[in-house]
Parts: sequence; structure tokens; C-alpha cells
Amino acid sequence: TILHQDKVNDIVNTMLAIYKEQGKLPVWHLMGNETNTMVGYHAVPVVVDAYLKGYRGFDVNLAFEAVKQSAMQKTEGIEYVQQLKYIPSDKVNESVAKALEYAIDDYCIAMFAKALNKTADYQYFLKRSELYRQYFDQDVQFMRGKMANGKWRTPFSPVKAKHREDDYTEGNAWQYTWLVPQDVEGLIGLFGGDKPFVNKLDSLFIVPADLGENSSPDISGLIGNYAQGNEPGHHIPYLYAYAGQPWKTADLIRKIDNDFFTAKPDGLCGNEDVGQMSAWYVFTAMGFYPVNPANGAYVFGTPLINSATINLSANKKFQINVIGNSVANKYIQRITINGKAYTKSFIEHKTIMNGGAMEIYMGNTPSKLWGINGADRPVSGK
Repeated sequence: TILHQDKVNDIVNTMLAIYKEQGKLPVWHLMGNETNTMVGYHAVPVVVDAYLKGYRGFDVNLAFEAVKQSAMQKTEGIEYVQQLKYIPSDKVNESVAKALEYAIDDYCIAMFAKALNKTADYQYFLKRSELYRQYFDQDVQFMRGKMANGKWRTPFSPVKAKHREDDYTEGNAWQYTWLVPQDVEGLIGLFGGDKPFVNKLDSLFIVPADLGENSSPDISGLIGNYAQGNEPGHHIPYLYAYAGQPWKTADLIRKIDNDFFTAKPDGLCGNEDVGQMSAWYVFTAMGFYPVNPANGAYVFGTPLINSATINLSANKKFQINVIGNSVANKYIQRITINGKAYTKSFIEHKTIMNGGAMEIYMGNTPSKLWGINGADRPVSGK
């Protein structure tokens, strides 16, 4: 929706054509065939994001039918979600991962329904998007499996990962606990506020990894238990902005760039997965990243480039200029957009699409002002 606006309607129409053939949006197509390899119904955010950003070159009614029907299948634990219940870990494998992924997509459907004034659908899918709360164990402060009898699955280890044999998909509790990009404020609330949230988030990057012998090889590019080499965690470094500490994002981004991305043949630290590893880098290099899949906002991190020009439609451009950028000067001090001071730690999609110029001023110490106040932090939006 930024670099290839001319292809968005075609992509959505292709997905809708697949829906008409198989009764649900594509999950993981390979060579024209559905493999159902991964969890979630993640074509939903693509369709919803396109609509919310103003694309109309497709049948909108069919699009809503497709996203809703994809969320009303009777497989992989979705039948429990439909009843607004948690997915029992002793009934469905990888229950926590599936539930958290479903909640993201359900949020997107809720936003689509809201935009179409479908109030009942909006309220229903919003409730589904908040079911992630069912898996948070306050005692251990992790997302974990809950059995049909209502008890937490034991034994429990937040660092271990058993590929295809536990409650997570290619990950562990440390990695999946943060998979709530649709409601980061709600997740912060579960931890008890900004301070305990940040303390726990800090620990993710410090606690040594001890995955075990049967873990997925996709859990790679490790910093503590954070896995840059696998997509479910790509939003995590940007979560600090929601708690008013965006400089910690900058520290991590520079380390990730230095340690895990090179121009050599093995320059990616994990599975490219239809371009996501590279897409993360392109966004991050420009200085921002879409944490939430359907709220039209990008959270600032730290730019890796000194300048960039985004070519838009109607011969418009959005120019990014980074002043004072260096290895030491990794912290954003202030931002101006079209000459006006901009204090928020996120930028809206529509601002970029309007064209213009953004200046990002860098420094070697964290700013005590930029992006810290509550009104300047990212918001999920419901």
C-alpha cells in the first residue's frame, strides 16, 4: 500500500477468487494449492487493510463475506473461538499460538465491520479479538496453555519449545506472550502498567535461550529469547514506544541490523517467508514499522538510512531526511513534517500518502521529550 499501490486491488481480487473456489481466504498457498501450513487466517488483514486505506477496486460485500467466513470455519480450534471460549490445550495442538493469531485477524474483521456500520459483527469480533486475555497467567506473567478443565497445563517452561508438540508454533512462551499487536495497551494492562511491562520486555532480550533438542530450526536470530529469525516476533522491539520508552527500540534495532542483516548470500537470519524478513528490514530502515495490521499507523524506531524518497501516485513524493545520523547518534530527538514539529512516536499512513517531507533529527542520548507523553504514544484503536 506504500510502494506498490497499483498492485493492491489485484492482490485482493486474487484472494477473493481463491475464496470463491475453496470457501475461505488463502492460508498458505503453494504452487496454486492450499497447504494450510501456518496458523491463523492472515489473508484477512491484507483485505481489511486495503479497504481501510481506501482501495475500492474489488467487491466490498464479497470481501466482507470472505473475511467473516474465513473466521467461521470449524477447524483448528476456531470452533471454540466462535463461542467466545478459550481453546483447550489438551484438545487442540499449538492452542496458544492459534488463539493469539486468530485474535489479531478477528480485530481486523471488527475494524472492517465498524467501517461498514455492521454493528453486531463489530461487537462480536471485537470480543473475539480480546480472547487473548484468557491465556495470560498472572502468576507467571506468560501466555500459556489452559486445559479443558480450566487448569493451566503443567509442567510449564517459558524457554522450552517442542516443534509441533506443545502450545506454541515455532516458538516458546517468551516469544508468544507479546503477540497482541492489536491491543498493546490491553497487554500492558495485564502486566500491571508501563513499568512491569517494560521490565518483562527487557527480560525477553536478556534471559538465555534454552529451547531444547526438539525446537523448530525457525527459532533463529536470537537475542536472549527474542527470535528475529521468525516472523511472530518482528513487532516486539517496537512495543517500547507504547510504554513511553522509544529509545529502547532504537537500541535493539541497531543491534539487530548489525548482527543479523548483511549483504552476503546468508545475509538473512531466518526464513524469508514470502518476503516478510526483507519487508521488516525495508520498513525498519526507513525508521518505522506497522505493529498493528489494520489501524493505518507505523511506529517509529530508528532510521538506518540518511535519506529516502517514496514515490506516490499523481507524481507525489514523500521525502525522508535524517539529520545527524551515525552509529552513536541512534536516538530520535525530534521530528518535523512539512516544517512543523511532530512529537508523536508514530506516523499515520495517510500522512505519508499526502506527500511532503519529514526530517528526523538524531542524537547520541535518548530524548527526554519526544514520544514519551501519553498523548504522543501509539494507540491501537477500536
